[in-house]
Amino acid sequence: MAAKKLSFEESMARLDEIVKLLERGDRPLEEALALFEEGTKLIRSCGRLLDEAEQKVSKLRPGADGAPEEAPFEEGAE
Repeated sequence: MAAKKLSFEESMARLDEIVKLLERGDRPLEEALALFEEGTKLIRSCGRLLDEAEQKVSKLRPGADGAPEEAPFEEGAE
């Protein structure tokens, strides 16, 4: 059965849950390893989602006719 694709927020919530479970230290080794592997997959997934979001970020600036137009977001530019 294929796993449901989680949103960024759902992935972060699950990752937080995994961290809390692992920090308690009461899980059997096999379960702790499975949780760790799930967590690393979630981290990679969140990283990809953030990269995609970053690529979509743009800023609006006044165009030649005064109407707003999109321009790529440049870090540090004002």
